[in-house]
Amino acid sequence: MNLNTYKYFNEVAETGSIRRAADRLHVAPSAISRQISLLEHSLGVMLLERSNTGIRLTPAGMMLERFTRKMCRDLDRIHESIQNLKGLREGEVKIWVIEAVVQAILPRIMTEFNENYPAIQFSINSESSDRTIEAISRDEIDIGIVFNMGDRPGIEVVKRCPAPIQCLVSPKHPLAQHRSLTLEDICSYPVALPVTSFGLRQTFDKITRGLHLHPHSIVNTNNLELTKAMALAGRTLTIGPEQIAKKEIEQNLLRAIPIDHEAMQSATIEICVHRDRSLSFAAHQFLKHVCRAFN
Repeated sequence: MNLNTYKYFNEVAETGSIRRAADRLHVAPSAISRQISLLEHSLGVMLLERSNTGIRLTPAGMMLERFTRKMCRDLDRIHESIQNLKGLREGEVKIWVIEAVVQAILPRIMTEFNENYPAIQFSINSESSDRTIEAISRDEIDIGIVFNMGDRPGIEVVKRCPAPIQCLVSPKHPLAQHRSLTLEDICSYPVALPVTSFGLRQTFDKITRGLHLHPHSIVNTNNLELTKAMALAGRTLTIGPEQIAKKEIEQNLLRAIPIDHEAMQSATIEICVHRDRSLSFAAHQFLKHVCRAFN
Protein backbone atom coordinates (compact mmCIF):
# COMPACT_ATOMS: atom_id res chain seq x y z
CA MET A 1 0.00 0.00 0.00
CA ASN A 2 1.26 3.49 -0.82
CA LEU A 3 0.95 6.55 1.38
CA ASN A 4 -1.99 7.91 -0.60
CA THR A 5 -4.08 4.89 0.37
CA TYR A 6 -3.64 5.70 4.05
CA LYS A 7 -4.25 9.40 3.39
CA TYR A 8 -7.51 8.54 1.63
CA PHE A 9 -8.61 6.36 4.52
CA ASN A 10 -7.69 9.04 7.06
CA GLU A 11 -9.70 11.67 5.19
CA VAL A 12 -12.76 9.41 5.03
CA ALA A 13 -12.42 8.69 8.76
CA GLU A 14 -12.19 12.42 9.49
CA THR A 15 -15.08 13.54 7.27
CA GLY A 16 -17.33 10.49 7.65
CA SER A 17 -18.00 10.53 3.91
CA ILE A 18 -16.20 9.28 0.80
CA ARG A 19 -17.65 12.13 -1.27
CA ARG A 20 -16.54 14.82 1.19
CA ALA A 21 -13.10 13.21 1.41
CA ALA A 22 -12.89 13.19 -2.40
CA ASP A 23 -13.83 16.88 -2.55
CA ARG A 24 -11.14 17.80 -0.03
CA LEU A 25 -8.48 15.70 -1.75
CA HIS A 26 -9.55 16.66 -5.31
CA VAL A 27 -9.82 13.06 -6.48
CA ALA A 28 -12.72 10.96 -7.76
CA PRO A 29 -14.87 9.21 -5.11
CA SER A 30 -14.43 5.96 -7.05
CA ALA A 31 -10.65 6.21 -6.63
CA ILE A 32 -11.00 6.51 -2.85
CA SER A 33 -13.48 3.61 -2.68
CA ARG A 34 -11.16 1.44 -4.75
CA GLN A 35 -8.11 2.18 -2.59
CA ILE A 36 -9.99 1.53 0.66
CA SER A 37 -11.31 -1.77 -0.74
CA LEU A 38 -7.74 -2.76 -1.60
CA LEU A 39 -6.64 -1.78 1.91
CA GLU A 40 -9.41 -3.86 3.49
CA HIS A 41 -8.47 -6.82 1.29
CA SER A 42 -4.77 -6.43 2.20
CA LEU A 43 -5.50 -6.33 5.94
CA GLY A 44 -8.21 -8.99 5.80
CA VAL A 45 -10.71 -6.91 7.79
CA MET A 46 -13.55 -4.47 7.18
CA LEU A 47 -12.54 -0.92 8.07
CA LEU A 48 -15.77 0.90 7.28
CA GLU A 49 -19.44 0.15 7.85
CA ARG A 50 -21.52 1.72 5.08
CA SER A 51 -25.19 2.56 5.61
CA ASN A 52 -27.86 4.97 4.41
CA THR A 53 -26.92 7.36 7.20
CA GLY A 54 -23.22 7.49 6.33
CA ILE A 55 -19.97 5.75 7.13
CA ARG A 56 -18.83 4.48 10.51
CA LEU A 57 -15.47 3.01 11.49
CA THR A 58 -15.32 -0.61 12.58
CA PRO A 59 -13.13 -1.47 15.61
CA ALA A 60 -10.30 -2.28 13.17
CA GLY A 61 -10.96 1.01 11.39
CA MET A 62 -10.71 2.91 14.68
CA MET A 63 -7.37 1.26 15.38
CA LEU A 64 -6.04 2.13 11.92
CA GLU A 65 -7.38 5.69 12.15
CA ARG A 66 -5.21 6.36 15.22
CA PHE A 67 -2.17 5.35 13.14
CA THR A 68 -3.12 7.24 9.97
CA ARG A 69 -3.99 10.43 11.87
CA LYS A 70 -0.52 10.49 13.45
CA MET A 71 1.11 9.54 10.15
CA CYS A 72 -0.59 12.40 8.27
CA ARG A 73 0.28 14.91 10.98
CA ASP A 74 3.92 13.76 10.99
CA LEU A 75 4.11 14.00 7.18
CA ASP A 76 2.74 17.55 7.32
CA ARG A 77 5.36 18.46 9.91
CA ILE A 78 8.18 16.93 7.88
CA HIS A 79 7.06 18.75 4.73
CA GLU A 80 6.82 22.02 6.64
CA SER A 81 10.26 21.56 8.23
CA ILE A 82 11.83 20.95 4.83
CA GLN A 83 10.16 24.05 3.42
CA ASN A 84 11.50 26.05 6.35
CA LEU A 85 15.02 24.77 5.68
CA LYS A 86 14.59 26.37 2.25
CA GLY A 87 13.75 29.65 3.97
CA LEU A 88 10.05 29.72 3.07
CA ARG A 89 8.86 29.89 6.72
CA GLU A 90 5.36 28.72 5.93
CA GLY A 91 2.83 26.31 7.39
CA GLU A 92 -0.50 26.04 9.18
CA VAL A 93 -1.21 26.32 12.90
CA LYS A 94 -4.27 24.50 14.23
CA ILE A 95 -5.67 26.09 17.38
CA TRP A 96 -8.77 25.46 19.46
CA VAL A 97 -9.61 28.17 21.97
CA ILE A 98 -12.26 29.10 24.47
CA GLU A 99 -14.72 31.75 23.34
CA ALA A 100 -13.34 34.34 25.76
CA VAL A 101 -10.08 34.41 23.82
CA VAL A 102 -11.42 34.28 20.26
CA GLN A 103 -12.82 37.79 20.10
CA ALA A 104 -11.08 39.64 22.90
CA ILE A 105 -7.44 38.61 22.48
CA LEU A 106 -6.67 36.37 19.51
CA PRO A 107 -7.22 38.79 16.57
CA ARG A 108 -4.58 41.20 17.87
CA ILE A 109 -2.10 38.39 18.55
CA MET A 110 -2.53 36.86 15.09
CA THR A 111 -2.25 40.23 13.35
CA GLU A 112 1.04 40.97 15.10
CA PHE A 113 2.37 37.50 14.28
CA ASN A 114 1.34 37.78 10.62
CA GLU A 115 3.57 40.83 10.17
CA ASN A 116 6.65 38.64 10.73
CA TYR A 117 5.31 35.38 9.24
CA PRO A 118 2.91 36.30 6.41
CA ALA A 119 3.03 32.79 4.86
CA ILE A 120 1.77 31.05 8.01
CA GLN A 121 -1.96 30.34 8.09
CA PHE A 122 -4.29 29.63 11.00
CA SER A 123 -7.10 27.12 11.43
CA ILE A 124 -9.10 28.17 14.49
CA ASN A 125 -12.08 26.60 16.27
CA SER A 126 -13.93 28.07 19.21
CA GLU A 127 -14.52 25.09 21.49
CA SER A 128 -15.13 24.14 25.10
CA SER A 129 -12.16 23.36 27.32
CA ASP A 130 -13.08 19.65 27.48
CA ARG A 131 -13.23 19.27 23.69
CA THR A 132 -9.99 21.20 23.28
CA ILE A 133 -8.11 18.98 25.73
CA GLU A 134 -9.47 15.91 23.92
CA ALA A 135 -8.30 17.30 20.55
CA ILE A 136 -4.79 17.89 21.92
CA SER A 137 -4.70 14.35 23.34
CA ARG A 138 -5.68 12.96 19.92
CA ASP A 139 -3.01 15.09 18.22
CA GLU A 140 -5.67 16.80 16.09
CA ILE A 141 -4.46 20.31 16.89
CA ASP A 142 -1.21 22.08 17.74
CA ILE A 143 -2.23 24.47 20.52
CA GLY A 144 -5.21 24.72 22.85
CA ILE A 145 -6.24 27.64 25.04
CA VAL A 146 -8.55 26.49 27.83
CA PHE A 147 -10.05 27.74 31.06
CA ASN A 148 -9.01 26.50 34.49
CA MET A 149 -8.58 22.84 33.54
CA GLY A 150 -5.62 22.09 35.80
CA ASP A 151 -3.20 19.24 35.14
CA ARG A 152 -4.30 16.52 32.70
CA PRO A 153 -2.43 13.34 31.65
CA GLY A 154 -0.40 13.87 28.48
CA ILE A 155 -1.04 17.62 28.41
CA GLU A 156 1.67 20.22 28.99
CA VAL A 157 0.49 23.59 30.29
CA VAL A 158 2.99 25.99 28.74
CA LYS A 159 1.59 29.10 30.41
CA ARG A 160 -1.07 30.04 32.94
CA CYS A 161 -2.58 33.52 32.95
CA PRO A 162 -4.76 34.95 35.74
CA ALA A 163 -8.45 35.14 34.78
CA PRO A 164 -10.56 35.58 37.92
CA ILE A 165 -14.20 34.57 37.54
CA GLN A 166 -16.40 37.59 38.17
CA CYS A 167 -20.10 38.30 38.27
CA LEU A 168 -21.25 40.17 35.16
CA VAL A 169 -24.40 42.24 35.62
CA SER A 170 -26.24 45.10 34.02
CA PRO A 171 -25.94 48.48 35.83
CA LYS A 172 -29.71 48.13 36.40
CA HIS A 173 -29.36 44.85 38.32
CA PRO A 174 -29.97 44.94 42.12
CA LEU A 175 -26.41 43.66 42.72
CA ALA A 176 -24.72 46.19 40.44
CA GLN A 177 -23.63 48.57 43.20
CA HIS A 178 -21.87 45.94 45.31
CA ARG A 179 -18.07 46.05 45.54
CA SER A 180 -17.90 42.26 45.84
CA LEU A 181 -20.35 39.38 45.96
CA THR A 182 -20.59 36.01 47.65
CA LEU A 183 -21.72 32.90 45.84
CA GLU A 184 -24.79 32.98 48.06
CA ASP A 185 -25.60 36.40 46.58
CA ILE A 186 -25.23 35.07 43.05
CA CYS A 187 -27.36 31.99 43.70
CA SER A 188 -30.19 34.23 44.90
CA TYR A 189 -30.83 35.53 41.37
CA PRO A 190 -31.48 33.98 37.95
CA VAL A 191 -28.20 33.16 36.23
CA ALA A 192 -27.21 32.33 32.65
CA LEU A 193 -24.44 29.72 32.51
CA PRO A 194 -22.30 27.97 29.91
CA VAL A 195 -22.79 24.23 29.44
CA THR A 196 -20.91 21.74 31.59
CA SER A 197 -18.16 21.05 29.01
CA PHE A 198 -16.86 24.58 29.66
CA GLY A 199 -14.06 24.89 32.23
CA LEU A 200 -15.81 27.99 33.59
CA ARG A 201 -18.97 26.00 34.34
CA GLN A 202 -17.04 23.09 35.84
CA THR A 203 -15.28 25.43 38.26
CA PHE A 204 -18.56 27.10 39.24
CA ASP A 205 -20.41 23.80 39.72
CA LYS A 206 -17.62 22.26 41.80
CA ILE A 207 -17.55 25.21 44.19
CA THR A 208 -21.32 25.65 44.53
CA ARG A 209 -21.81 21.92 45.14
CA GLY A 210 -19.17 22.04 47.85
CA LEU A 211 -21.09 24.87 49.51
CA HIS A 212 -24.44 23.07 49.04
CA LEU A 213 -25.75 25.95 46.95
CA HIS A 214 -28.35 25.60 44.22
CA PRO A 215 -27.97 28.22 41.47
CA HIS A 216 -31.17 29.28 39.71
CA SER A 217 -29.89 28.64 36.20
CA ILE A 218 -32.46 29.72 33.61
CA VAL A 219 -30.14 29.37 30.58
CA ASN A 220 -27.49 26.74 29.83
CA THR A 221 -25.73 27.37 26.53
CA ASN A 222 -22.51 26.80 24.59
CA ASN A 223 -22.63 30.44 23.45
CA LEU A 224 -21.14 33.02 25.82
CA GLU A 225 -22.62 35.79 23.69
CA LEU A 226 -26.04 34.55 24.79
CA THR A 227 -25.09 34.54 28.48
CA LYS A 228 -23.90 38.15 28.08
CA ALA A 229 -27.10 39.08 26.24
CA MET A 230 -29.14 37.70 29.13
CA ALA A 231 -27.14 39.82 31.57
CA LEU A 232 -27.50 42.89 29.34
CA ALA A 233 -31.28 42.48 29.48
CA GLY A 234 -31.08 43.42 33.16
CA ARG A 235 -32.71 40.77 35.33
CA THR A 236 -30.31 37.86 34.82
CA LEU A 237 -26.65 37.74 35.80
CA THR A 238 -23.82 35.66 34.40
CA ILE A 239 -20.26 34.80 35.38
CA GLY A 240 -16.90 34.75 33.66
CA PRO A 241 -13.50 36.41 33.39
CA GLU A 242 -13.85 40.05 32.44
CA GLN A 243 -12.09 39.26 29.13
CA ILE A 244 -15.36 37.87 27.75
CA ALA A 245 -17.12 41.22 28.25
CA LYS A 246 -14.29 43.72 27.82
CA LYS A 247 -16.17 45.85 25.29
CA GLU A 248 -19.43 45.86 27.27
CA ILE A 249 -17.60 46.79 30.47
CA GLU A 250 -15.76 49.66 28.76
CA GLN A 251 -19.10 50.95 27.43
CA ASN A 252 -20.66 50.63 30.92
CA LEU A 253 -23.24 48.18 29.62
CA LEU A 254 -22.06 45.52 32.07
CA ARG A 255 -20.23 45.60 35.37
CA ALA A 256 -17.71 43.01 36.51
CA ILE A 257 -17.95 42.44 40.26
CA PRO A 258 -15.36 40.29 42.09
CA ILE A 259 -16.64 37.10 43.71
CA ASP A 260 -15.49 36.57 47.28
CA HIS A 261 -14.12 33.04 46.94
CA GLU A 262 -10.47 32.03 46.59
CA ALA A 263 -11.04 29.43 43.86
CA MET A 264 -13.00 31.93 41.75
CA GLN A 265 -10.30 34.57 42.18
CA SER A 266 -7.46 32.16 41.32
CA ALA A 267 -8.92 30.84 38.03
CA THR A 268 -6.61 30.87 35.02
CA ILE A 269 -6.55 30.72 31.24
CA GLU A 270 -4.09 28.00 30.16
CA ILE A 271 -2.08 27.58 26.96
CA CYS A 272 -1.59 23.86 26.31
CA VAL A 273 0.15 21.46 23.93
CA HIS A 274 0.61 17.69 23.74
CA ARG A 275 3.35 16.63 26.14
CA ASP A 276 4.92 14.06 23.80
CA ARG A 277 4.57 15.69 20.37
CA SER A 278 7.00 17.95 18.55
CA LEU A 279 5.46 21.13 17.19
CA SER A 280 6.02 22.25 13.62
CA PHE A 281 8.08 25.36 12.95
CA ALA A 282 4.92 27.44 12.45
CA ALA A 283 3.21 26.17 15.62
CA HIS A 284 6.38 26.56 17.69
CA GLN A 285 6.87 30.16 16.58
CA PHE A 286 3.24 31.04 17.25
CA LEU A 287 3.33 29.35 20.66
CA LYS A 288 6.27 31.55 21.67
CA HIS A 289 4.47 34.62 20.37
CA VAL A 290 1.16 33.88 22.10
CA CYS A 291 2.92 33.19 25.43
CA ARG A 292 4.70 36.55 25.22
CA ALA A 293 1.45 38.29 24.28
CA PHE A 294 -0.36 36.86 27.31
CA ASN A 295 2.14 38.57 29.60
